[in-house]
Amino acid sequence: AVTKFLQDLTAALDSTGTCLFTTFGLQAKDLAQLYSAATGFDCDDKEFLKIGERIWNMEKLFNLKSGLTGKDDTLPPRILNEPIPSGPSKGEIEELDKMLGEYYSLRGWGKDSVPTKDRLKDLGLEDLS
Repeated sequence: AVTKFLQDLTAALDSTGTCLFTTFGLQAKDLAQLYSAATGFDCDDKEFLKIGERIWNMEKLFNLKSGLTGKDDTLPPRILNEPIPSGPSKGEIEELDKMLGEYYSLRGWGKDSVPTKDRLKDLGLEDLS
């Protein structure tokens, strides 16, 4: 949930042309207020995050149309195969399949990593699939 939230937040922020580093002390509601002031469009924090979610889904659709699939949703072999050397997770190996399943579910994507029709409709992107 944290990964999705931060991805959506930074995608929306990046789309404004604002430098990420200047906003570290701001919350989503602050960024939404700045967006509203700059554009004249009324936007709250939920809508600001939805802008970012639209961006992530449009990028996913582009990647799918370019031939990428869920098999391309991976991490470097070192992270997948080498146990964590120290700390509270010492000895553990990332469980990518489990994490991807949870991530896809949060995104409203199928197990094949394709956005569902319902998710695209909710985001107003149904014509892009």
